[in-house]
Amino acid sequence: MSAAIIILIVVGVLALVVGLIYNGLVRAKVRTDEAWSDISVQLKRRYDLIPNLVNTVKGYAAHEKSVFEDVTEARAQALNAQTVSEAAKADNQFQAALKSLFAVAEAYPDLKANQSFQQLQGELVDTEDKIQAARRFYNGAARDFNVRIQTFPGKFFANMLGFKPRDFFEVSDSEAAAVGQPVNVDFSSDSKQPAKK
Repeated sequence: MSAAIIILIVVGVLALVVGLIYNGLVRAKVRTDEAWSDISVQLKRRYDLIPNLVNTVKGYAAHEKSVFEDVTEARAQALNAQTVSEAAKADNQFQAALKSLFAVAEAYPDLKANQSFQQLQGELVDTEDKIQAARRFYNGAARDFNVRIQTFPGKFFANMLGFKPRDFFEVSDSEAAAVGQPVNVDFSSDSKQPAKK
């Protein structure tokens, strides 16, 4: 074999290896983007439920103005989040505000029996389950992508081609203990709290 043919074979093999590594990085990036899109869809669905929930609770507890303002502000911040870390931080603040809203609702037995409220409650629990599943899928995709771009040979090509690590969508410390649990929205009729008028 001539030297030119050997050089062509070596160059061809190198090009094939680089192409395979690049395609693998792109596939992992697209999978991570798709997983983030799933989270975004579910978060938007949750945030779209909130105005109806707030209005339903307002009808029974109009004097709880600060709680409604906190929920509305947290929702706005969550909708305006641009990055994964901003979205995670905003979502954690939103969760805290939402728990305050449910605490207010707990004191009103008539509200707990309201058909609209029960339907919203069911939709919210379903959405929380979907967010949790989407979060796990995204974090798994982000982990796989980060491993690819931080290990050899992917690290060499990732740096050269501008692939950056992805942030995880993490729960807050207070939520971490309740991972696997949806937002507590127990509005059973046997509540011990008296109704406020």
